[in-house]
Amino acid sequence: MTMREKIEEAAARYPDQRSAIMPALLIAQREHGHLPGPLLEEVADILGVERIWVYELATFYTLFHTEPVGMFHLQLCDNVSCMLCRSEDLLRHLEEVLGIKNGGTTPDGLFTLSTVECLGACEMAPVMQVGDDYHGDLDITRIDALLDRLRAAAEQVTGPDLTAAALAGE
Repeated sequence: MTMREKIEEAAARYPDQRSAIMPALLIAQREHGHLPGPLLEEVADILGVERIWVYELATFYTLFHTEPVGMFHLQLCDNVSCMLCRSEDLLRHLEEVLGIKNGGTTPDGLFTLSTVECLGACEMAPVMQVGDDYHGDLDITRIDALLDRLRAAAEQVTGPDLTAAALAGE
């Protein structure tokens, strides 16, 4: 099924096409990895809605990426509960071990590191989202173990010659 067909099928469940924008963006992002401007315009055209409505949602919610992200997008919460549990120390550690700053992607394309305002999981503070999975009660030891597991998972998928091109599907 094409992306257009998937979006049209999802949109058929909504009485107002504007309500189908978020599901359509999720479909498009799954297909393409991120949502560049021309793809946002295509989604708007498929739904028959104003392009600005699609742009607004795509740029407001942290689950949508208008720029390419690594194979693993590490989204560390920096809201009050996580901050009080020393999420800043975890961010500094991640920046150091990955060799990137907040908002950056490792040269091999494996990790993108971002802070997000709130993941809605204060009971697990400090918490980080990787893909659709939440990892809570984090400390440096748990973060290092998580990074090791993610690297091992990536190697199983791509082999030992992990390159940005392999991760990008080129």
